[in-house]
Amino acid sequence: MARRDPVIDGRVRLRVGVATDRAQRPRNEDAVWTQDGAFLVADGMGGHERGEEASRTAIEVLAVLAQGAPTPEEARGVVHEAHAAVRALPKGTGRRPGTTVTGVVLTEHDGVPCWLVINVGDSRTYRMAGAVLEQVTHDHSEVAELVAAGVVPAEDASRHPRRNVVTRVLGGGSRQVDPDVWLLPVSPGDRMLMCSDGLTDALSDARIEAELRAADDPQDAADRLIAAALAAGGTDNVTAVVVDATLTRRSA
Repeated sequence: MARRDPVIDGRVRLRVGVATDRAQRPRNEDAVWTQDGAFLVADGMGGHERGEEASRTAIEVLAVLAQGAPTPEEARGVVHEAHAAVRALPKGTGRRPGTTVTGVVLTEHDGVPCWLVINVGDSRTYRMAGAVLEQVTHDHSEVAELVAAGVVPAEDASRHPRRNVVTRVLGGGSRQVDPDVWLLPVSPGDRMLMCSDGLTDALSDARIEAELRAADDPQDAADRLIAAALAAGGTDNVTAVVVDATLTRRSA
């Protein structure tokens, strides 16, 4: 993996906020990484044994992406390593441990600063540009597939009884995993949000957008999102990572 180009760090200034809460669960099975240009959220599967250990293991493996300026191919390789590491965890008395993962890594392509987007499962990465929120990732879930097929209306997805059934995870029963990995150019004023489904189950995209608009500071924004999810009756572990990016001029 190539070393991170100092030009990237010199051209993109980042401000970060992170907040998490176990809500009404006995423990918090979410794990995060928010250092050195890598911002990742993993959500241990509540229906599996050892969800907390699964999310932590995945993040520990994926953290290597912060040490360089990875390409999509390199990132896929690291995701496969994380999948194998989670599958190697003790099975316990139930099913194999599993976890989702989503997030971005600051990298570059042809000299252009880019977000390297990574996603497996139904945790989400959003981008807000020009005060408009856009979901960047696609959920790997039964309901998302039904919506895409036109079987379930999009407005009913958040209330569907199988909305939390994921079709891709790190670990779990599958020997292989096919992660979504691609490049997204960094735009001036980007605000990126990485979150577990504890946030999106409790809040609509419109409410998430409103909370992000209401706070200039990324830590305040992350705190507002968690507070809003809990106030809305959210019962699942909930995590939000907010990253603001500012592009600066390249030095002569």
